[in-house]
Amino acid sequence: MSNVLALIEVSHRGEMAASARGLLAAAATLGSPVAVVVSAAPLADDDVAWLGELGAVRVYAALTAAAGTVLVAPAVDALGAAIDAYSPVAVLTANSVDGREAAGRLAVRVGGSVLADVVQVRSDNGTVVARHSVFGGAYTVDSVVEGGLPILTIRQGAIEGQAPSATAAVDEAFLDTPSEGAAVIDGFNDDAVVSARPELRTAATVVSGGRGLGSPENFALVEQLADTLGAAVGASRAAVDAGYVAQTAQVGQTGVSVSPQLYVALGISGAIQHRAGMQTAKTIVAINKDEDAPIFEVADFGIVGDIFTVVPKLIEAVKARSN
Repeated sequence: MSNVLALIEVSHRGEMAASARGLLAAAATLGSPVAVVVSAAPLADDDVAWLGELGAVRVYAALTAAAGTVLVAPAVDALGAAIDAYSPVAVLTANSVDGREAAGRLAVRVGGSVLADVVQVRSDNGTVVARHSVFGGAYTVDSVVEGGLPILTIRQGAIEGQAPSATAAVDEAFLDTPSEGAAVIDGFNDDAVVSARPELRTAATVVSGGRGLGSPENFALVEQLADTLGAAVGASRAAVDAGYVAQTAQVGQTGVSVSPQLYVALGISGAIQHRAGMQTAKTIVAINKDEDAPIFEVADFGIVGDIFTVVPKLIEAVKARSN
């Protein structure tokens, strides 16, 4: 099978990003997944085994002293070297800040083309076809690269399933990434961990609240349902602007785009700006007292009713089922 490279992001603490699962699943639909990992030290056996469980047939471990000290450039160097080693039919990165930056730089370096914010991939007679959700989610379009190497940034959470597990073989390479002319990282300031809930962008389940909650105190209902379902907490822009919750929870065109397995919208009318950030979710459940709310146009299941009556009963039912 043809090789497909997947750039696995690694934090400064050495933790591999949760986006690895979706990237390797997407790579497996196009060919043989090769995980590209950039680090300053050899990969631990557990990390290699984890990548194999997620479907990586090979792991290209690019070792460089610049990992964690030079911004993005080591990843681009590693991808360039991996392209020479494996002659892939496509390169995949996460649609994150670093992933988009690496994709753009790599395209310039190798004469490739970037297909950004991809929600689904397939191979059509050897041609890589990328699917996008565009114009606020109003349209779904397919795109292909007619010249050069396809380089795709994959929306986190958008790819369903997981690639078949494999026993990954490791190929080590030693790279010398110069710091001259590159942005050098002087230090890291981690955000304080304030919640044990899943991270919003990569969560499998998201519960979001809107203006219909009425107050910051009432927004606790969203958090209660989220904790019952083991979900991340999101919000509409209206709820954020009203001060119900922090801006980091905002889902939509000017916030975070999510593609969870389950998205529950509580008291959200469903303006197009909000739908643009969530309507690629696999299953959408909406609860709103306004039967004409636009959110019902994209919902798989809709409940017309008072969220303060419906949601407590839903929480009780979920708890009873889990017991």
